[in-house]
Amino acid sequence: MTDHHLANVRALYDTVAESYHDLVPPRFAADAVGRGMLAAFADLVRADGGRPVADLGCGPGHVAAHLAALGLSVTGIDLSPAMVAIARRSHPALPFEVGSMTDLPLPDARLGGIVAWWSIVHTPPQVLPMIVAEFHRTLVPGGHLLLGFHAGDEVVRRDQAYGHPVTVESYRHPPERVAGLLERAGFTVTARLVTQEPDSPQGACLLARRPAAD
Repeated sequence: MTDHHLANVRALYDTVAESYHDLVPPRFAADAVGRGMLAAFADLVRADGGRPVADLGCGPGHVAAHLAALGLSVTGIDLSPAMVAIARRSHPALPFEVGSMTDLPLPDARLGGIVAWWSIVHTPPQVLPMIVAEFHRTLVPGGHLLLGFHAGDEVVRRDQAYGHPVTVESYRHPPERVAGLLERAGFTVTARLVTQEPDSPQGACLLARRPAAD
């Protein structure tokens, strides 16, 4: 992902941050299936010792707060400083940092778990291997990954988002292709879920694990 592309995505979410905060957390609160996947992830991390986890592309911090309520030690990381400011304001007890999934501000084998919840929506397919490599690098052996994303195989171009005029490209990724990418990077995919809500794009969740000895 080029610096220019990252700058565009950062500017987009700095622009829409307050509107996003008003709209998206209530949708998350109504997403029983998604919260079920997060609960399974939390159970797995706790069973393996409860090491720290990261919510990557954390936005205004609602998923990080949910994970903390499930008993996890969580840090949120987002590309947008405006989103991080809202997350800190909304959830002052939790740590949030500005950072990119392509170059995480974390040491090797730091995390017991990673959640990237609809965070690869602006990631071109050719950049996904770089992000998956960062997932693998920062997870401990035996660590868990939960990846949620829009399913499909197309680029969606929009001129409005969250009530703001913008220029944005969103990517829908085939679940089989993403699962294969994870496996080639050294992960074991342990669960797959595809969802279809009325009038919404198809969604996919992949639960994966970095093997304990790899």
